[in-house]
Amino acid sequence: MKSVSTWRRLGQWIGSAILAALLALNAVAYVQSRAMIHFSEGGQRTAHPESLSLGEKLRVLALGVSLPRPVNRLNPTNVQLAYETVGFPSRDGTRLEAWRLPAAGPGPLMVLFHGYAGSKSDLLPVAAEFHRMGAEVWLVDFRGSGGSQGSMTSIGFIEAEDVAAAVQQAERQSREGRPLVLFGNSMGAAAVLRAVSLGTIQPAGLILECPFDRLLSTAANRFRAMGLPAFPAAHTLTFWGGVQLGFNGFTHNPADFARSVKCPTLLLQGGRDTRVTREQAESIARNLGAHGRLFVFPNLGHQSYLAAEPGVSRSEVVKFLNSIPSLKRG
Repeated sequence: MKSVSTWRRLGQWIGSAILAALLALNAVAYVQSRAMIHFSEGGQRTAHPESLSLGEKLRVLALGVSLPRPVNRLNPTNVQLAYETVGFPSRDGTRLEAWRLPAAGPGPLMVLFHGYAGSKSDLLPVAAEFHRMGAEVWLVDFRGSGGSQGSMTSIGFIEAEDVAAAVQQAERQSREGRPLVLFGNSMGAAAVLRAVSLGTIQPAGLILECPFDRLLSTAANRFRAMGLPAFPAAHTLTFWGGVQLGFNGFTHNPADFARSVKCPTLLLQGGRDTRVTREQAESIARNLGAHGRLFVFPNLGHQSYLAAEPGVSRSEVVKFLNSIPSLKRG
């Protein structure tokens, strides 16, 4: 029979092992979160988790992802559109950059916001579609991306202030009384929902592509994509990301922000999206209530649906825009 001292030593060893494991987990989460919110100068972006080998996954877990600062590799002239570049400050003084496409007809004022680790040039196919519908279109670089200042992203939380600043600038320069419709892809959609919840903007309508329902959910989905358990890794990642950015990551929940939306909203989702599941999109749709409508593209993933399936998307968007009271025709 083991002595009391032996049991005590065993208990101390187990306690030390648990403490070491927790410290290691938090160290990895800190490195991971820092890599995901800080853009690097140059280098090659880490591939999607699903395509990584076991060795590459282990390297990413130890060192974090490589995330080069997003740049604009194209401009509107590449899609035969005239434009002007507009610079303006966000609420904290960070200089932002947008492209303004003059209106081609009596459509709305549409302000477009890109996704995580993207830039406004990613939105050119979408902008071209809206422009053909007669809209005045603004494509905005969030802080840390393209022509805007900074080298960090908060995955849509602080970017809500960029949304508000861009809307204010666009409305000031438009001066034509066009109804305001906002478009956001992924993180851009999350930032739009938070801006609405803060009461800093009053759009006539929203078009949102695949916004995540909660920051914790999207972190968990990344671990699942690597074949790893989401708990407790996603929770520590969310915690340390928030600490580094100065907010509570567990409160960055677009599904909760959606309750504040009081304007018509078209929510677009991919049936094969592993970053944001259909169930998570439905949680946002439920909180939009009567103001929202969810349309699912069964064969698409986490992407821009207006770019991937322009025919179906155009039909849905035109129907949606015509349902907005201030945009109804004749």
